[in-house]
Amino acid sequence: MWNTIILDPMINSLLWIYQILGSNFGLAIILFTILIRLVTFPFTYQQQKSTQKMQEFQKSKQYLDMQKKYKDDKQKQQEEQLKLYRQAGINPLSGCLPTLIQLPVIFGLYGALIRALAATPMPLFELSKHIYPFTKSVLIPLNSHFLWMNLAQPERLYLPFLPNIGIPILTILVVISTWLQTKMTTPPSGDAQSGQMSSIMAIYMPLLLGYFSYTFASGLALYFVVSNMLAVLQFAAMGKVDWRNVLTFSLGQPRRGK
Repeated sequence: MWNTIILDPMINSLLWIYQILGSNFGLAIILFTILIRLVTFPFTYQQQKSTQKMQEFQKSKQYLDMQKKYKDDKQKQQEEQLKLYRQAGINPLSGCLPTLIQLPVIFGLYGALIRALAATPMPLFELSKHIYPFTKSVLIPLNSHFLWMNLAQPERLYLPFLPNIGIPILTILVVISTWLQTKMTTPPSGDAQSGQMSSIMAIYMPLLLGYFSYTFASGLALYFVVSNMLAVLQFAAMGKVDWRNVLTFSLGQPRRGK
């Protein structure tokens, strides 16, 4: 089931794009990422609209009055908060949907990269079992080099004045872009506990994807960077970005303007 629905379509899509782009696997990953963003656009757009709606609603007089009225009763405050969200047609859990959608893409892409970049006889034979008839003409093994990277290996950049120290450029970009995307797409919370959880997630997710990027094939890290930057550009293009929330580093409830 996994191979039929996720893995095989990804492998063949990458190989097909690879042929069209003149055997450049780095560009194939970039174009593939753009196509994935287009396919998931209805979900991410709805999530981003919901995030913006929540950000605006939490600045309303009705919401702020509720916060003030029940400031000494956190349980009642949360109950009233959920009630106001329902009345306004806001789903506080909508921000989880893009992450849930992205998880099978991440695991599927990693499996597709490892198989597509096979270079020895047994892995190449395994790859051949996943290739559709209309992509049989692709020349394998594939060209795995893109810029300074071998896309089948973890990425490191070795500079002439630091020949023994590899700098993980893509890992750094993944951490920064994931943090920026998480902060932009996570609405400010109405209470300190939820605000703390959101702040922790804004740190945890960049570190987790940074670990994947540092450890696994750099083709996966390239996907992370391109996907994150497309998400940031999409959200910014919608306008009304709360840059004060984006640039808030503290744990707990974000500050509000008077």
